[in-house]
Amino acid sequence: MNYRETYESWLKSDLIDEATKAELLAIRDNEEEVKFRFIGLLAFGTGGLRGTMMAGTNAMNPYTVAHATQGFANLILREGAAERGVVIGRDSRNNSELFAKITAEVLAANGIKVYFFDALRPTPVLSFAIRELHCIGGVNITASHNPKEYNGYKAYWEDGAQLSLEQADLVASYIAATDLLTGVKRVDFHEAVADGRIEIVGAKIDDAFIANVTAQRVDVNAIPDVADELKIVYTPLHGTGYRLVPEVLRLCGVKHLYTVWQQMVLDGDFPSVASPNPEYPETLALGAKLAEEVGSDLVIATDPDADRCGIMARNSEGEFVCMTGNQIGSLLLDYILTAYENTGTMPEGPYAVKTIVTTELATKICQSHGVDIYNVLTGFKFIGEVIKNHDDVGDGHYLFGFEESYGYLKGTYARDKDAVVASMLIAEMAAYYKKQGMTLYDALIAMYEKFGYFAEGTVNVTMKGLDGQAKMQALMESIRNAPPAELGGRKVIEMRDYKTETITDLVTGEKRPTGLPISNVLYFMTEGGNVVVIRPSGTEPKIKLYLLVNGKCKNCCKATMEAFKASVSEWTK
Repeated sequence: MNYRETYESWLKSDLIDEATKAELLAIRDNEEEVKFRFIGLLAFGTGGLRGTMMAGTNAMNPYTVAHATQGFANLILREGAAERGVVIGRDSRNNSELFAKITAEVLAANGIKVYFFDALRPTPVLSFAIRELHCIGGVNITASHNPKEYNGYKAYWEDGAQLSLEQADLVASYIAATDLLTGVKRVDFHEAVADGRIEIVGAKIDDAFIANVTAQRVDVNAIPDVADELKIVYTPLHGTGYRLVPEVLRLCGVKHLYTVWQQMVLDGDFPSVASPNPEYPETLALGAKLAEEVGSDLVIATDPDADRCGIMARNSEGEFVCMTGNQIGSLLLDYILTAYENTGTMPEGPYAVKTIVTTELATKICQSHGVDIYNVLTGFKFIGEVIKNHDDVGDGHYLFGFEESYGYLKGTYARDKDAVVASMLIAEMAAYYKKQGMTLYDALIAMYEKFGYFAEGTVNVTMKGLDGQAKMQALMESIRNAPPAELGGRKVIEMRDYKTETITDLVTGEKRPTGLPISNVLYFMTEGGNVVVIRPSGTEPKIKLYLLVNGKCKNCCKATMEAFKASVSEWTK
């Protein structure tokens, strides 16, 4: 069927509820809107589903959620793992509970055991619960830090990480082969709870999770030593961190914890912010205001599903400034390695992991401490894969992993980024530096003075509309077929094409494999070790360009960044 026929079939179907039909009737004369909503299925990838909540096949709604779950159920049944079960979580977004219950109903109807959280939980708790309950997989209903109109569906496998590329492709094929309206099995949620097909879980998982998080402290005396002076402001941005983050901070000895009361309220409309993204200064404005009132040097914020963590710290003028994900991750990495050395507890075979779009400052930090570091593709699931591979052979000790998009993890209890453990470690790090009379901003400058200055930037090229995907692919191919000879006035000396799995030394012509999975990503390195990475977003209709530069001083980095931005702007005209 074409999009118009699919639209009409929804209106005629007895399986579509009346409210949805009314929504669809309201757009009947808007051909572009009908086409956008019914041109195809909402794409299922390694990140699962993510889209605007509205009626249609190309959106997040009860019918597409059930359809995707049937595809996931088919993968589990193919593996013969129905009895191992799937654990389901959700965040505070509008419709998250509804979508979570629909997911449970479809899985239970397919004979798959379901563990269902009694209330919303952070994403890392879901990742932990999969391993704790020995499940075959998990599903979390969340759209992370996206605006309120969005929701999403993250699917996980038994290791606690999101699905692999191959698994996601299999699920997508099952979805495509299943009729969205008639091919999905469902059972009543309450009926399935009553007969044991759905089991409600809660406090025991929380207790085990908290024990694993607090075990990640490096110096258990750091916070208690300055507890009388240390003041921390925290905000969950109306999301799932509202309970566990304060509990963990207090367990670790924080006496003066101030929460932003307006944002402790669970609300999927996120009424106090334009966007619930902890990287934006305006999102942390209420936290900064409270910090001024109570005399705190630090504001910690977690996004709605508590897998990302942002902070504000006072600069040398006493003003609050946001730190980037690269800066926070680098500070944490350097602190963790330094604290292990200071306490004489550095484990054998230590290693860290970062993504290829994350600052190269992390590499310098690891080299200075004699610690191995691995580079992986964008996405925390690839960090999880490195952990799994090492665990499988009993080799090495994972210390820390992070990505530029404000995701951090210490410990192997979860295989996704965790803002709960990040908040705890940031507090511990702040205490460590407070004892030395330093703020985290002071620590950042000291780190740059030691290792050199680094700066990172992104350029996003949005390509919305029905032909957005085609435009994104065309841009990638044009750069792939005509790579730049220089960037920012500097000669390009290396090109990595992760689609062809090839690294090319542009000076010698030598080629070697990337050693990473196939992905539509291009990576260019210039003389001086500056890097540009370009890739299509996996969750939004945009091309993302990452600029990673370094220099001897802050102004040197700024000048290099501007030169690089001017170069890449030529690609997107």
